[in-house]
Amino acid sequence: MEYLKLLVDYGVIGVLILMSIISVAIGIERIGYYKKIDIKNFTSVKELEIDLTKGLYIIATIGANAPYIGLLGTVLGIMLTFYTIGQQGLVDSKKIMVGLALALKATAVGLLVAIPSTALYNYLLRKVKEKIALWEIENGRKRV
Repeated sequence: MEYLKLLVDYGVIGVLILMSIISVAIGIERIGYYKKIDIKNFTSVKELEIDLTKGLYIIATIGANAPYIGLLGTVLGIMLTFYTIGQQGLVDSKKIMVGLALALKATAVGLLVAIPSTALYNYLLRKVKEKIALWEIENGRKRV
């Protein structure tokens, strides 16, 4: 069952770190793009909206799914703990605590990825709405 410990340490937490990097990278790219975009170059609000929302679904997906991946790490860590107890036949509090700490570490990392990703998504979505509102003001049209 040593592979489960490695799976939680490097697999689950590694995936969560990768997801965090992807989320931040897309967020930085979008923020930079929003600062330099010229809304006058768009002929329709839908065209503008499509351009502004590129990649946002990835950030939303990461924010929504990171807690579940962390939960998977928690389940695997608890399974490892119970397996260790069952194999040794006696209860060693040190090994139980190490297994539970491993499980909680995966949960914590999942939340540390999900919370900023969700906040970043909401921030970017607000910026999209602002740009669309500015386009509508300049063009005197209502959004259809």
